[in-house]
Amino acid sequence: MFGSLVASAKGLESIDERMLQCGLSRRAFLQFCATLMIAAPYGLAITDKKTPEDVAAGLGKVIRPPILWLSFQDCTGCTESLLQTSHPDFGDLILNVISLEYHEVLMAGAGMQARQVLDEAVTKYAGKYVLVVEGSIPTGARGIYMKTGGRTAMDVLADVGGKAAAIIAIGSCASWGGIPSADPDPTGAVGVVDLMPEKSIVNLPGCPPNPYTLLGVLLQFAADGTLPESDAQRRPKFAYDRDIHEHCPRRAHFDAGNFVKQFGDEGHREGWCLYEMGCKGPETHAGCSTRHFNEIPDVWPIGIGAPCIGCTEKSVAFRKPMFEVVQLHTIAAPPTSFAPIPTTHGHISPVATALVGLAVGAVAGGGYVASRKYSMVLGDESVPGARPPGDGASGSSRPSGPDNDAGPKASA
Repeated sequence: MFGSLVASAKGLESIDERMLQCGLSRRAFLQFCATLMIAAPYGLAITDKKTPEDVAAGLGKVIRPPILWLSFQDCTGCTESLLQTSHPDFGDLILNVISLEYHEVLMAGAGMQARQVLDEAVTKYAGKYVLVVEGSIPTGARGIYMKTGGRTAMDVLADVGGKAAAIIAIGSCASWGGIPSADPDPTGAVGVVDLMPEKSIVNLPGCPPNPYTLLGVLLQFAADGTLPESDAQRRPKFAYDRDIHEHCPRRAHFDAGNFVKQFGDEGHREGWCLYEMGCKGPETHAGCSTRHFNEIPDVWPIGIGAPCIGCTEKSVAFRKPMFEVVQLHTIAAPPTSFAPIPTTHGHISPVATALVGLAVGAVAGGGYVASRKYSMVLGDESVPGARPPGDGASGSSRPSGPDNDAGPKASA
């Protein structure tokens, strides 16, 4: 098992041991476990528990996995996404929960110093580390479009990836080529799996993917040496098991036929469906609609009013025009008619008629009283509650009652 192999590596300890040494808040770690449970409600072994406390008890015994992170043709968006984690924050994450041994963007060293750190980490943890690859690999002209430390990206991947226990391709670029592979693809950009199909590789496409998806895969592999169940494109099912359209918060507007026709129109301001604006949600498998970014509700493309571009799908993103309407592949069209409401009784009950009549009479009477106008003239019969003529109170300003209505007085 991977966990036992890492345990024998010098300098690595369990997450619990590291938290105790560095003062990482137990509460922050529990929040992290709760977030993992939300990001992976099922399909991930480490979160198949009843409570965050149960998840924390299991993860605390896991040996912190050594991670090497390589960046090739990328925009650094996946790293930026990881920077936004807050339970725990990024510092605690990379220093205490995982052991980030090499990351060109985040490390202080550069040049030959960085190359030395990479070589030492590969040698020290050979066969034990997890390699995370961000960005596509250029293969055109024998890889001349990208070199680092005098080596092409293809050579670096072959060297570092060849000694890794597992590889995680984070982002659409590393998964299948992404933006650099869009026509006319001058660099011959490909994903990791295209160059190393026999390796244990998990693809996490997205521009960027949710960082907790990455952490869930990493920690499960560190816990028991297994990778989550994947689909035909090597994407973990727990994060890519549904299409966005089926769980989109704007789905009700789709069913009702309410579509945005132009950005900024009334429907757009009211949050109507973006399907006619080219939204690729009906053919995009991802968890964006239920697992938002930066732990803030509605922080994802459709949540802020932009159509989904299908960034997790190799045949969609950067292949189809952004505003082209896609074909529906699911039973997702609005209903053309509604089922009739059956009548359970063939006649109206006399009791029901009486009750309705009573209710109508009460409403009519109340309406009559409420409609009568108030008057400033004493004794005006239009005043609600005024005494009828001949009751001895007409023209008197005294209130009626037993004390004031003693009858006529004797004449002198």
